[in-house]
Amino acid sequence: MMFQSVSGTSMPMPIPASLEANASTDVVAVTETKRKLDMDSMTTEEYVRHYFSDIPVMAEIARCESRFRHYVNGEVLRGEMVPQDRGVMQVNEYYHLEDSKKLGFDIYTLEGNVAYARYLYEKQGTRPWRASAKCWGNAYPAHYELAMR
Repeated sequence: MMFQSVSGTSMPMPIPASLEANASTDVVAVTETKRKLDMDSMTTEEYVRHYFSDIPVMAEIARCESRFRHYVNGEVLRGEMVPQDRGVMQVNEYYHLEDSKKLGFDIYTLEGNVAYARYLYEKQGTRPWRASAKCWGNAYPAHYELAMR
């Protein structure tokens, strides 16, 4: 299966075998839909909102974490408070780089960053983003409560 990358090249978007084996049919169906996006015509915000249309709290987290920025001056965004946080979803390299690579995600691409964030959400809910919960928590109080546990 192919998808159009932000840079305009066609690339395969793999579903890591470990996810495919454990994923419900709903998750796989959502992932299939996300692959078909024409990302050249979308802003990062539009892409993130579309990608997480089934989990709107994740789009709000992206707004709070990165202001919907993935690249700044041609470089993958680094966190202002924690430089190891990378990209639109501010995935922390120290905690997640090794696992993301093992699962086949490249957190330095927009596509891989949001896909790995979805994986984290499926496994841990909003807990990985608890540091920004004061920003997004009012809009999603149930997610806020879960993140704070």
